Parts: sequence; structure tokens; C-alpha cells
Amino acid sequence: MHRGILVDLLDRNDDHVAALPSGSFDSHREGQLPGVVSVCCSDSRVSQEGMFAVEEPGFLFTSGAIGNSVSALVDGERVLDGSVAYPLGHTHTEVLAVVGHTGCGAIAAALTAARTGEFPAEPGVRADVEALLPIVEAGLNDPAVVGGAADGADGEGAVDGAAEKPASGVDTSVRDRLVEYNVHEQVAFARESEEAADATVYGFVYDLHGVYGDRDGAVYLVNADGERDPAALRDLVGEAHADHVATLLKP
Repeated sequence: MHRGILVDLLDRNDDHVAALPSGSFDSHREGQLPGVVSVCCSDSRVSQEGMFAVEEPGFLFTSGAIGNSVSALVDGERVLDGSVAYPLGHTHTEVLAVVGHTGCGAIAAALTAARTGEFPAEPGVRADVEALLPIVEAGLNDPAVVGGAADGADGEGAVDGAAEKPASGVDTSVRDRLVEYNVHEQVAFARESEEAADATVYGFVYDLHGVYGDRDGAVYLVNADGERDPAALRDLVGEAHADHVATLLKP
């Protein structure tokens, strides 16, 4: 038994309780009206509440999924995942944020599968990677992914450098472009679903590798309701937040 981890969890909960302002749950005990549902990749380095500095309960409805997937397979059909459909349909949530991240292991696994036919051994993990495989395969046929120059937050095309080749053999520049490509595909799937028809859908990439800029932990807006043009996105967020817009994919 990992008693040390158990004690650490309880200590951390004590810190959480102590940090909550008095009455934090007074308006939420009988229900919830979160402003945003966030779908982020399942990764210990990527905290959904942390990246948006959410300290109060009731603001962010969180859903974690391998490859920040918004879909689920039900009776052989791809549908909007219940963790996304529920807040949009039952808690009056009107905004969906799809958040990928640099260095995504799920995308790397799907890239390996596309190139070698090898999948993770665990059935559940394999199923999630298989769901990403058509997206990755489509991305590998997109010139913006396999050879695209990048447009950085400063608009000078300085984001994408030479491809790195780690021990795994995964081309990290292609991998991270596929991360962004996948965010676009997940946004598109959500927008095409009946449950999200009235929602505003944003696509972000959380950067922990200095790929989009020089601030670890920054999120970069890459998509807003299907709009991907960095200039249009910068107009949307305003000058004060223009440095939160970047893309690795350029036609």
C-alpha cells in the first residue's frame, strides 16, 4: 500500500479546504451552472483548473480524455461524449473549450500506429488510440502538418524549428502539429453535433515545451467556432491577449 501517497492526498485536501473562501458552495450545493465545459487530454502535467487559475467551485466543468477527444463510440456510432453533452444540455453551459497540449503521448501513439501498425497493449488505451488514428492519418496527408511553416504569436513565423528526434523516434515537430490538427478536428466534431449546436467552441493548445512561445503553461487559442486565421483570432481576443494566439499550421 502506498501510505505515503495516501497521506499526501489527505494533506493536500486539508490545504484545499483551508484555501476555500467561506461560503464557496453556498450557491452551488443544490446544482451547478458552470460557464465552461473543458475537455483536456488526460495528462498529469496538464491541470485544467490550474491553467485557467480556477480556484472557485462551479465555474469549470472538467472532462479528461486521452487525446482530448470529445467523442464516444455508442452502438457503433461516434457521438458527443456524455461528459460534454451533459453540461451543454443540463447545466446551461454555453461554452466548450477543447484543450490539447504539446508533447501529447496519445498523439505520439497514434502517429506510431499510423507508421508501424503498432498499438498500446492495454485494450482501453488501444481503443482510444484507434479513435485518434483516422485524424492522425488525415493530418499526415495535410501539407500544413507534414511540412508546414509556423506562424508564431508574434506573426513572424518563428514557432516551428528543426524537427527533434528523441529516443522514441517520434518526430516532435510533426507530433505537435498533429496535436493542433487534432484540436481542430475535435472542435469540428463538436460543432457538428446536435448537442453543441448552440455552444461557442474554442480550441486551445497548452504549451509546456516552448513550442508556441517562451512561457511554460501558456494556452494558445488556435480555433474559435471554426475560425483558425491568427489575425482574426487576435482581433477576437484583443491586443492585450494577442500573445495567446499562435498556430503551427500554415497553408
